[in-house]
Amino acid sequence: MRVHSGERPFTCNVCNKQFAHSYTLQSHMKVHTGEKPFQCEICTQRFSIKGSLKSHIRVHTGEKPFECEICSKGFSERSKLAEHVRVHTGEKPFECEICSKGFSERSKLAEHVRVHTGEKPFTCKICTKHYSYSSNLRAHVKTHTSGTADSAI
Repeated sequence: MRVHSGERPFTCNVCNKQFAHSYTLQSHMKVHTGEKPFQCEICTQRFSIKGSLKSHIRVHTGEKPFECEICSKGFSERSKLAEHVRVHTGEKPFECEICSKGFSERSKLAEHVRVHTGEKPFTCKICTKHYSYSSNLRAHVKTHTSGTADSAI
């Protein structure tokens, strides 16, 4: 079975992500087309993948079916539990190709890479100064306002 062998013969022709099943690739393609046929009946947010809607609904219900076996903390998504477990194990599976620094989360690695590339995707709407991290922009915006950063981000 492909799931256990790791075989992923179906490749997205847009981003080269690979999948074990053709139906998973078909579902993934909606990410690129912008198609979002699944809508939350509570807040009307739309999703390209049915499973994403299912996970989102837990935001409204407060359901956290995935529990950490170490500390009993609950999570609404299996991926968030897996991410959390790394706090206990110290595992850092995402490594910077430039400096070899390890990260427990893929998103933290993506943020870190900006140190090397100099990318600054966050811009102040007031003075157009650029920042590598949204948290730095939020702190900066407070120098322009009376402490509320949301309007200038």
